[in-house]
Amino acid sequence: MVAEVQGIVSLEKGAPVSLETMLVPDPGPGEARVAVKACGVCHTDLHYREGGITDDYPFFLGHEAAGIVESVGPDVTKIAPGDFVILNWRAICGDCRACDRGRPWYCFATHNATQKMSLADGTELSPALGIGAFAELTLVAAGQATKVDSRARPEAAGLLGCGVMAGIGAAINTGGVGRGDSVAVIGCGGVGSGSIVGSALAGAGTIIAVDIDDRKLEWAEGFGATHTINSRNEDPVERIREITGGNGADVVVEAIGLPETYEQAFYARDLAGVVVLVGVPTPDMKIELPFIEVFGRGGALKSSWYGDCLPERDFPMLIDLYLQGRLDLDGFVSETIGVGEVEDAFHRMERGEVLRSVVVFD
Repeated sequence: MVAEVQGIVSLEKGAPVSLETMLVPDPGPGEARVAVKACGVCHTDLHYREGGITDDYPFFLGHEAAGIVESVGPDVTKIAPGDFVILNWRAICGDCRACDRGRPWYCFATHNATQKMSLADGTELSPALGIGAFAELTLVAAGQATKVDSRARPEAAGLLGCGVMAGIGAAINTGGVGRGDSVAVIGCGGVGSGSIVGSALAGAGTIIAVDIDDRKLEWAEGFGATHTINSRNEDPVERIREITGGNGADVVVEAIGLPETYEQAFYARDLAGVVVLVGVPTPDMKIELPFIEVFGRGGALKSSWYGDCLPERDFPMLIDLYLQGRLDLDGFVSETIGVGEVEDAFHRMERGEVLRSVVVFD
């Protein structure tokens, strides 16, 4: 039967979010209904509220979540009621040309639940990134729910659903960071800190954190950065070159999405090094680089979407590392809050006071 829950909704552009009564239908074919246990407050949710993604209001916000499968629809075989799952927004189709070529992380036809959740008056909701998880219950495509070890804390595990996975994957999957490499990460919020963690896991020898906020640089050191640079006080390109013996870093991850910081990343890499863009630019932004420099420096300029992750492969492995004490997901959880505190959490995030506020449901 249709479930009635309270969830966080963005009703109109720029307006504060509100707690609204919502209707969540029973799962249909290929769908699952999940009891959300925890959901991180991600910057992407704020982008939705501000109209930076689409204008398809009202939005049901929240997507960085973990929970327990409550029920599944017909034809669902990989998960079952009672499974502990992390939600993801890249449910692969298995049939497109990327999937057929063995590169499912590039899937061109990812999918969401077919049925719509709605407000109590029947107004259909647009779930953030096809999920919507700032409520005790949500409806997703079964492929958006990845089973992992239930011993993991939901407030930590759920962060793999977006920002932390994007950062870890940008370093390991996209950047190909390897043993002994030098890495620079520009922007040390949740995603950038994830790239620092990923670089440390991959065995990087030098990990350089760049930010304008000393508090974030201190967090970065806790995640494995060997050097920090406050780019308000010194030229990050020159300092990165100094740290790396005048060469530049093997891999530079840009985790902000600004033309000026992308240019810094371009010039801070070693010859034949790799630049990875994981920060999200706005549609109006443009970059201008000397074409001869693009040619002469060699290497690769890459973009990383969701860390080029494959949830079925990456989530269980990373949760295993977390349970072994080798991946500090708990360190990303700055605070736990109630669902009614999401709007205040947005403001703390904008002020740079937190890595992640996490909504916890009893």
